Amino acid sequence: MQQGSRQMDTPSTPPRQLGRDAVEMLAEIPLFSELSRRHVGKIASCASTKRFASGAPLVRVGEPASVFYVIIDGEVRVEVPGRPVVLRTGDFFGEMALIDGEPRSATVVAVGEVYVLMLPRAKFLKALEAEPKIALAIMATLTGRLRALQTATA
Repeated sequence: MQQGSRQMDTPSTPPRQLGRDAVEMLAEIPLFSELSRRHVGKIASCASTKRFASGAPLVRVGEPASVFYVIIDGEVRVEVPGRPVVLRTGDFFGEMALIDGEPRSATVVAVGEVYVLMLPRAKFLKALEAEPKIALAIMATLTGRLRALQTATA
């Protein structure tokens, strides 16, 4: 992926499609790590990319949650009361948006220019409908993580 040759998108411009790089990035996300390469490819085909200028909000607290983000390049600040968190290249946020679509629990702002992979909930749900095995694999991953948390707190 070449960064220097890309023009900056503003939040109002259409996002761009990302190829095999999206498969690689998504395969490293815990939610998708147990999926087959083909299934990750199916999810990646739903994703697009976008650049945000420094200071631009990617999401705002209370808004409907409709997109999952992976940071390709740059940093964002998650504005959580009393404890802001900085996420960097390779980090992700909004995974709950894919599952429940509940309102955002935080505002996320670009710290400098940031380039992200975006996976819209509506397209993700269509992929699940077309490939139910994706949903089963994700449920198994989530269940495993919940069991691990229960064991750790017991």
